[in-house]
Amino acid sequence: MLTRLGRNAATAVFVAASLTAPAATAATPPPPTTGTTPCGIFVCVGVEVPGQNGGGKPGGGGGGEGGGGGSGSSAARWVCSYELLDPQPPAGSLDWEGHEPGDGAVYRESCTFLPSESPLTIIRRIWAATPPVAAAVDPAVLARQAVDKMLLRPPAIGITPKPGGTGVVGMPVYMWTATGPETYGPNTASASAGGVTVIATAKVSKIVWSMGDGMTVTCTTAGTPYKAEYGKASSPDCGHRYTAPSSTAGGKYHVTATSTWSIDWQVTGGAQAGQLTEVRTTAVDINVVEVQVLN
Repeated sequence: MLTRLGRNAATAVFVAASLTAPAATAATPPPPTTGTTPCGIFVCVGVEVPGQNGGGKPGGGGGGEGGGGGSGSSAARWVCSYELLDPQPPAGSLDWEGHEPGDGAVYRESCTFLPSESPLTIIRRIWAATPPVAAAVDPAVLARQAVDKMLLRPPAIGITPKPGGTGVVGMPVYMWTATGPETYGPNTASASAGGVTVIATAKVSKIVWSMGDGMTVTCTTAGTPYKAEYGKASSPDCGHRYTAPSSTAGGKYHVTATSTWSIDWQVTGGAQAGQLTEVRTTAVDINVVEVQVLN
């Protein structure tokens, strides 16, 4: 029986419907289906395989998945782990595929399709003459999957003058961003497969402000929100001053803020670690005028 939970189903689990159902070999888990093809002895729940048409096998073909914000991608593949079934099925069970107890053994196989924001997992019983060898899990693939679980936003721009307001040439411009986990970090997520768990932590390392007048300002802090008592003092960590009105740039200055998210990942209980980078951009338009002083 096939049950579809929607186009973006988070997880697919195949559960053997009977202890006496036949199983395939360890090397060829049954491909999931997304149409009306029966799943045979398996119960299929919300089956979706990103990057494939009609499913595939561990180690089989499948498109890679690109990460958001210009990040890299890893080839899609199945990662499987195995556990000896205890107790073993009784003699005569179809799980033995015609073999007798003592001739090989029956194992619980769990295969996960990576990388994917909503990983697909197949769980079933298989017979094998010798203990199956689990494929090595690439921690970098799990790191990419962990990052894909994060919501990393561009800067939540704060700036003086405010959009819709008016600034004055020569007056200090303060730039800053909100410092929540989605706009500045830290933002943490994890991913697991084949007994390996990777934890990734993302934090903004810099914000590059393109001020619309040909100048850029690189800030390694979130910036300081402006307060009236600061008067004409410059921002202590992230500021600018315009030397010409925005009328010279087509009416308004188009200010863009590009944040670089630096992501550190680590295998839990292991020495393997690495880094990834994500970039997010947003923009506002501000009006700056020149004040004429009359003598």
